[in-house]
Amino acid sequence: MRWFGNDPMTDIAQAEKLIQLFADWQRNQTGFRWAIERLSDGSFLGTCGLFRWNRNWHSCVVGYELAPSARGEGYMNEALSAAINYGFKTMQINRIEAQVHTQNAPSIHTLETLGFLREGYQRQGGYWGDTYHDLLQFALLRSEFRHGL
Repeated sequence: MRWFGNDPMTDIAQAEKLIQLFADWQRNQTGFRWAIERLSDGSFLGTCGLFRWNRNWHSCVVGYELAPSARGEGYMNEALSAAINYGFKTMQINRIEAQVHTQNAPSIHTLETLGFLREGYQRQGGYWGDTYHDLLQFALLRSEFRHGL
């Protein structure tokens, strides 16, 4: 939860509320969130998804997190490639945005590997842990995505 943008969850009810939020996105057609699991053993590794779907502007935001034990293995790159491809093909999105904490180097690297371009710096753009956090703004256009279209 360090970079998730929320305070850490302290009980199961908070986790259930987050799961319900993700389910509501799909039911309301405002976004999608998928579980990431290891094929070899079915272990849950994290989630990724597209949300804040603005149909009029053909845009949305991407979000994701991965268990520390699964980082550096290529799981997120694979999962995000599939999610982004879904956004461009199925949702007919033209622009996918991402906001990343300035100190989250692995996430910045993942976005850049997928072709996202840094567009700006949001001073105190996030708030969690009783602290304001600066964020970097990234975006990827359909015409720039080379993984799977």
